Formats: sequence, structure tokens, C-alpha cells
Amino acid sequence: MDPSAMLEHIEDKIRNGLEGKAIAACSGGLDSTLLAVLASRVLGENVLSIFVDTGLLREGEAERVEGLFKKHSINYKIVDAKQRFFSSLRGVTDPEEKRKRIGELFIRIFEEEAELFGADTLLQGTIAPDWIESGGGVRDTIKSHHNVGGLPKDIHLKILEPLRDLYKDEIRELCRYVGLDDSRQPFPGPGLAIRVIGEVTEERVELVRKINEIVERRVVELYSREDELPWQYFAVLLPVRSTGIHGDKRSYGYTAVIRIFDSLDAMSGEFRKVPWNFLESISTEITNRVKGINRVVYDITNKPPGTIEWE
Repeated sequence: MDPSAMLEHIEDKIRNGLEGKAIAACSGGLDSTLLAVLASRVLGENVLSIFVDTGLLREGEAERVEGLFKKHSINYKIVDAKQRFFSSLRGVTDPEEKRKRIGELFIRIFEEEAELFGADTLLQGTIAPDWIESGGGVRDTIKSHHNVGGLPKDIHLKILEPLRDLYKDEIRELCRYVGLDDSRQPFPGPGLAIRVIGEVTEERVELVRKINEIVERRVVELYSREDELPWQYFAVLLPVRSTGIHGDKRSYGYTAVIRIFDSLDAMSGEFRKVPWNFLESISTEITNRVKGINRVVYDITNKPPGTIEWE
């Protein structure tokens, strides 16, 4: 792939697909950030990048994304919608229903912001694995990505997806070419909602957020060279409670899953065979520091048969 030619092709798609103003959905991940940068280049002040704080983000994510917007001189707005998302997810346990509710609420917020901005087009950083796993082409629906299979049918915006034919390795190459940090691991659009198995509550999201911070930090410490880092490394909270011991007292806590995974394009891959002493150490830190967790397990499932995320 010639990065220069590909970037020119993407910018032409943005330029030719629009009349007037647009908003760009930006989660802070590589796909949507690359799109925000390119759209800003082409459209300037006629595009507004919208970052929605869902309450389902990693530690420090909103602050990091705002810093990124400022660094690249992107016209942006941050929308606080935490309570709207938690209300929408109350009582929901099915992963497909979670993704669809999240996708619909994102769209409703984007429609509101587009009306305020005077735009009729939504730019999305959808890439090939998103629509393939959502049932695009002749494939079965593996999981409905919130920006594809999770979209409601009655959308009042024109949707433009200039990156939809690209894969993650190509996105990383383009990010490097335009000066974006491509070392940050992928993070799902539905956020921590799909890393809380079962009902999503503020308490459970806070638990998995704390565990995830430990996992990310410890993996980065273990692999000192950037090119040694796994594709993804994160935590999942199971709705499974078991008896344990904290000090001399009985505990009845949740189970945390550690997932450390290698891939090139997110379409397939395998779990990372990390040292046993590392797993022992990180398990001890999690159970000592995160109240409510008394059991830690390691996911040794490849893709296929599993997917990278649990939901």
C-alpha cells in the first residue's frame, strides 16, 4: 500500500461525499481518530468531531482524547452522556441487545449534535472487520458492531464511511504516516459495557475499569519494547461470584478474566503465552487492590473459535 496515495483517495471520498457541514464520530481509537484528522484537513471548521463520554471508558480516556484533539487542531465537542447510557442498559444482559442499544443511543446523540451544528452527514470510522463481523457480504453475524449492525433503521443523517475497505494493519500504517501514535491498542466502541458480562451497572463498570488499568500497566511494564506489545490486553468481569479469603475473613467476590492477545488484522489470532510468574503477580495485585474481586483467570482461547472481545 502506498500511504500517500491511499490518504489522497480517502480525502477525495470525504470531499466528494459531502455538501455543506458534517460531524465526525470520534471514540479516540485509531480508526475514528485518523478519520477526524483527515476530515479536519479537508473540511476545516465545516466538520465537528464529537466525542461521547458514555461512562463506559477506560481510566483517563476522556482527558486523553481531548488532548489529542487539541494537539491536532481538530474542531471538537465532548458530550457527557453517562447517565443516558447507563439508563439505556439497565436490566440488559444479552450482548447483541447491548450493542444495539449503545449503537442507537450514539446515533440519537449524533443527530442532536448535527442539528445544533447544522450538518446532515455523519462521518464514521468503520473499517472492514466491523461490517464483516456484523454480517456483511455472505457471512453470518458474529457480533453486531455498534457502528454497523447496531445502527437503528430510522437514521436522519447521511452516513459516510471513507475507511470501510481498510483493515487494522493498514490503519496503523496510515496513522504512522500522518504522525498519529499507532501503539495504542484497539478499544471497542461500546467500551467497557461488553467487558462486563451480564447486566451493566456503574459498580461493575468501575470494577472492570480498575482491573483493566492494572492489566494495561503491567503488560506495558512486562514488554519494555513497543514492538513486543500484544495486539490487545484487557480485563473482563464475569457475573460469577465465588467464596474466597481476604485476611482471615470469608469473602464472596467476582471473577476477573485477563485477556492478552496477538493478531495482525483482528480477523484471527491467538492468546499470548505470558510467563506464569507474571500471571501470578498480576493476580495478586488485582485481588489485593480491587475490593470485590477474589478470583482471576486467564483466557487461553484463540480466534477462532473465540472472538477477541468476550461480547
